[in-house]
Amino acid sequence: MSDLRVEGTYTALVTPMLGDDARSVDVAALERLVEQQISSGIDGLVPCGTTGEAATLSFDEWRIVVGTVVRCAAGRVPVIAGTGSNSTATTVATTQAAKELGADAALVVVPYYNKPSQAGLIAHFEAVIDAVSLPVVLYNVPGRTVTNMNAETTARLARHDQVVAIKEASGDLDQVQRILELTEGRFTVLSGDDGLCVPMYAVGGRGVISVVSNCAPLQTAALYRDFRAGRIDAAAQGQIALRSLIAALFSEANPQPIKAAMAALGMMQGHVRLPLLQASPEADAKVRRELERLGLARPSAT
Repeated sequence: MSDLRVEGTYTALVTPMLGDDARSVDVAALERLVEQQISSGIDGLVPCGTTGEAATLSFDEWRIVVGTVVRCAAGRVPVIAGTGSNSTATTVATTQAAKELGADAALVVVPYYNKPSQAGLIAHFEAVIDAVSLPVVLYNVPGRTVTNMNAETTARLARHDQVVAIKEASGDLDQVQRILELTEGRFTVLSGDDGLCVPMYAVGGRGVISVVSNCAPLQTAALYRDFRAGRIDAAAQGQIALRSLIAALFSEANPQPIKAAMAALGMMQGHVRLPLLQASPEADAKVRRELERLGLARPSAT
C-alpha cells in the first residue's frame, strides 16, 4: 500500500527550451523554475505532462527533465513524473525509469489516439500497476485523448492501493461527483482544469495539477489553502481574480501561452516545439496584460 498523500497545489511544469527551434532543454531555467515553485509554497511538481511537451521530448530529454526536477526538489515536495503514452509497453518502461530516477509517483494519461474501450483502459492501467511498484496518478483528459475514462472505470482502478489519485480534466463536475460517490469519498480527485479549482473543491476535490501556477504559484496555492481553512469567500474571489489570466493562458494550445507568460516574467525563453508554434502576438499581449493586472509583471513600456 502506498503511503503517498497527494493533496494541494501541484504545478504541471513547463519544459524550458533553448533556441528558436527549441532544440534542447534549458536545464538552468528548469532549475530556477523548481526553486521558484517550492519557495512560493507549491505542494508538488509534475514534470513531463501535457504542459511539459512530453510528446515531443526524446527519452533522453525526458530523463534529463525528470532527473533535474527530482534532484532540485531534493525531497522537499513530491515529484510526479508524466510517464503515459498510447503504448502500454512504452508506458511501463517509462514508469520504471521514473522510479529509478527517484520520482515519487507517475502521472499516467489515458492512452491517446488508439481510442480504447473502458475494458481496454482497465487492462492498460493494470498492466502498469502490475509491472512497476510506483504510486500512480490517473490522468483523464478527453479533450486531448479523445477517450473519456468514465466514473465507473476510475472507481474500479481506485481499488488498487497503488492508484493514489486522479487528475480529472474532463470539465464535467457531475462525473467528478460520481467518482467521489462510487469511491465513498476515499479517493483523491484533483482538478485538471484551472478554471474549475474551487468548484471541484466544493464537491470534494483535494487539489489541482495546475498550468497557471507556473506563473502565479502564490495565487493558485492560496485557492486550496483558503478553501481548506474555511475561507470560502476568499477562495471564490481568488478563483474569480484568476479567471481572465486562465482564459488568456488557454486562448491557444497549451503550452504556447504559458510559455509566453514565463518569458514575460523573465524565467525562460518562450520557445515551444513543432507542431506547436510560439504564442501569437495577440495571445502574448493578452497574457502580458493579465500578468500586469495581477501585479505579476511590470507594465510594458509604451
